[in-house]
Amino acid sequence: MLLEHNDRVLIAQRPAGKHLAGWWEFPGGKLEAGEDAATALHRELDEELGCCIEVIAALPACPHRYETVSIVLHPLVARLTPDSPAPSPHEHAALDWLPVEQLDTVPLAAADLPVLAAYRTWLRQGRPST
Repeated sequence: MLLEHNDRVLIAQRPAGKHLAGWWEFPGGKLEAGEDAATALHRELDEELGCCIEVIAALPACPHRYETVSIVLHPLVARLTPDSPAPSPHEHAALDWLPVEQLDTVPLAAADLPVLAAYRTWLRQGRPST
């Protein structure tokens, strides 16, 4: 998920002891049985960051294969709701808000690189909504 606020995007650092510890990622989570991507995102962000969002747009699905697992990311662009508390790193080592131009300066998890490319394409297209 690409959470926007004041022309910046939220990234989260994976904690020690987890796969890709220390790497940065766009926050999100796994779909549970019967969930769509937006429902899962609302649930996961409440659990992981303690915040509430509204979805602005859906980006194309981004499959990725790591050595031991294959995943498909279903990226959504979102913003905080007006009444939402600020995100806090309940399940991450750290959080940071970066301008999109600076997202290449941090070690992003490989699965998030196509998400970033899709986001940049969406921005160039004038931010069409879903």
